[in-house]
Amino acid sequence: MEITWYGHSCFRLTERGSITLVTDPYGPEIGLPPLKQLKADAVTISHEKPGHNFTEAVKSAGVVLRGPGEYEVGGVFITGIALHTVTDERAHANVAYRIQYGGLRVLHLGDLANVPDQQALEDLLDIHVVLVPVGGGSSLRANVAAEVMSMIEPNYIIPMHYALPGLAVDLDPVDKFLKEMGVSKVQEEDSLKLTAGNLPEQPQVIVLRPQLQGNGG
Repeated sequence: MEITWYGHSCFRLTERGSITLVTDPYGPEIGLPPLKQLKADAVTISHEKPGHNFTEAVKSAGVVLRGPGEYEVGGVFITGIALHTVTDERAHANVAYRIQYGGLRVLHLGDLANVPDQQALEDLLDIHVVLVPVGGGSSLRANVAAEVMSMIEPNYIIPMHYALPGLAVDLDPVDKFLKEMGVSKVQEEDSLKLTAGNLPEQPQVIVLRPQLQGNGG
């Protein structure tokens, strides 16, 4: 499997002989260079905001998932998990997606804004890769994101939804999360390539370089 980040909460997941999936494509309103026509078979939307639901950026996607439930697309099993936040001031809708390609399981936490309760946490365990928001704003701040990661304990942790040059959303830099995780030497990659038979025993934080000028697939 290969995981590529296009900035904000937008990733592309690919696997030879299987479908391609894009998460949370963003629109031009957020200030990042526009996504070029990404090719994908399916798209997941965590919540209905321009930074997360611009499906027009994805070419030929036959399936768009927008809510909780269990789905199968081309042999890939996807579970949408409601992780909404409700406070006295506001209700914050959010859906996380657990995506299973064969023996590999990836969890996209969307715009998660708080520590999940025990019942919700049970659906978030036994995960190999977590895509976690770390920059604050309407989602997790660095210290809370680190706390959630200590509960899930995946093999790989990929931060998302943090400050980038040009981003119109006010978010914290990724450095705060790395400090909370005790990462002294940053491991940066253009993409994460992994197989079920070659996973680290201890959680590893991987900072992906955003492919802001997407190559179209």
